Amino acid sequence: MQQDLEKKVRVSHHDENAEAEDEKDSLLPENASKTRSIDTEVNFNSWIYDLIVWGFSVSFDIFFREIRPRGAYRIPRHGPVIFVGAPHANQFVDPMLLMRQIRAEAGRRISFLIAEKSMRVPIVGSLARAVSAIPVIRVQDLLVSGKGKVYIENPEEPLRIKGKDTKFTTECAEGGLIALSKSLGSAEIVTIVSDDELILKKGFKSKDAIDFLTQEPRPYKRAPKVDQSQVYKEVFNRLNQGGCIGIFPEGGSHDRPDLLPLKAGVAIMALGALEHNPECDIKIVPCGMNYFHPQKFRSRAVVEFGPPLSVPKELVEMYKQGDKKDAIKQLLDMVHNALLAVTVTCPDYDTLMAIQTARRLYRPAHKKIPLSLVVEMNRRLVKGYTKYKDDPRIIHLRESVAHYNKQLQNLGILDHQVEYATLSTSQILGKLIYRSSKLIVLALGALPGAILFAPVFYATKKYSNKKAREALRASTVKIAARDVMATWKILVAMVLAPALYWTYALLATWLIWRYDLFPEYRPVWLFTIGAMIVFPVITFAALRIGEVGMDIFKSLKPLVTCLNPSNLNSIAKLRITREELSREVTEMINSLGPDVFPEFEARKSIFW
Repeated sequence: MQQDLEKKVRVSHHDENAEAEDEKDSLLPENASKTRSIDTEVNFNSWIYDLIVWGFSVSFDIFFREIRPRGAYRIPRHGPVIFVGAPHANQFVDPMLLMRQIRAEAGRRISFLIAEKSMRVPIVGSLARAVSAIPVIRVQDLLVSGKGKVYIENPEEPLRIKGKDTKFTTECAEGGLIALSKSLGSAEIVTIVSDDELILKKGFKSKDAIDFLTQEPRPYKRAPKVDQSQVYKEVFNRLNQGGCIGIFPEGGSHDRPDLLPLKAGVAIMALGALEHNPECDIKIVPCGMNYFHPQKFRSRAVVEFGPPLSVPKELVEMYKQGDKKDAIKQLLDMVHNALLAVTVTCPDYDTLMAIQTARRLYRPAHKKIPLSLVVEMNRRLVKGYTKYKDDPRIIHLRESVAHYNKQLQNLGILDHQVEYATLSTSQILGKLIYRSSKLIVLALGALPGAILFAPVFYATKKYSNKKAREALRASTVKIAARDVMATWKILVAMVLAPALYWTYALLATWLIWRYDLFPEYRPVWLFTIGAMIVFPVITFAALRIGEVGMDIFKSLKPLVTCLNPSNLNSIAKLRITREELSREVTEMINSLGPDVFPEFEARKSIFW
């Protein structure tokens, strides 16, 4: 069965690559070979860019277990491009990961828009300037607590905000923001009526925010209007030279399961550049940042590139003629739909967990599929669920899947470990003894490197948790601030690990010299260089051995659970439940799939 699946996947990839070659030619501008692209030129700045990207690539290969590009053939090799990434789930890791993939796959270099606040962060700011990042002052970074409290007097008028002991005329500004706590969002001020009344341009998107404000007066934060004309000027100049711009249009990183509302910046950049230079053939490439536990060490990531978007000429004309609001809205809708096609988004965490479980149930056990197809399956299931979520059959199936997940959690096992219910007691005991013995051997092999690297592990965990708490306090959209953790784990490790290895190397050199343990005819500094090579190798070996050992360690608990006589009946019932649930999920998907995806029957064999 495994060989059959691999064959189907290979055939699928072969067909996809064949289509990709034809599609690739159609994606490039007619004058692509003549188009000058400033980001492909070789100079001192490009060398620095490549060196930084290489350094982060090494760190990413250590932090992530697997990074997979998908649809990279769609990246234009020449001409001005705006790369639009979402969801922005991994703060500074997201832009560096995109820079790495686009440089490796297409040879392009990107100037990312970065929060001006981040440019003031040590190390981060220096690296950003070295890769020609463009600083942007974000309104949310200027939020400060406002005097008094705000509320909605009449729920029928959600745009009219009233104040109690407030000073709107002196503290707020038209075009500025007011924001609420508890991640309830922010809204733009269009008119300030008086010290205790103002009008919003658009209401708070969340019904919870309106309910929050109608109950009683609440504390709020305020921010002034920001002039971004200089930012747009730099962007237009870069695009007119055939360069690449990178932007995360949600406006900031977050850890929500769905996309945040897109900011207008990406649309203004594209339309504004074409207004100034109609011959500038700008392409907008949607980039899906799909992570599996992004904040965890040795996690996985898939970066998916969608078909490039061309800005319709009629939108450019609308923008020129002054109907900018409608033109921006239509282009943002195009970008949003393009991003939905390369990301997996859910309205909430519980739905995401149900979707992932349904995907595992919709295939025979032990059939491993490529990571990129896992993302595609999740996305298709989300689309199908969104269309039929009110269907009584889907409601019942979701409740059954949630109950199954709860049973797994109560027993402390994972979905793929339910198979242990089919094993005899002697087989389970044999597996437990074998894996425990193997774990001991691996632990001994990983111990030296683990001891050497322990200070880095401790420091990265403590510092990333500290940064997460700070980010959560300062944000109105984050849930647990998991989006900043991987960034600071990698940055701290990149600084601390070399310093630690030099400390070890110099200490070892001093001991060798002090006790005369090195041959006199060889200079002692050779030992120092050797130590700087050996210590990282030992640590890396320990990481890889520890990765295997951790997988084995996670498999021991279910085996012990199965040996407990009181659990045998529960696990046996759970196996039967899984089989029935798998059949239900499969029948439901096969029944409704053709209504959502016309090519469902043709593509089904790839996944099943």
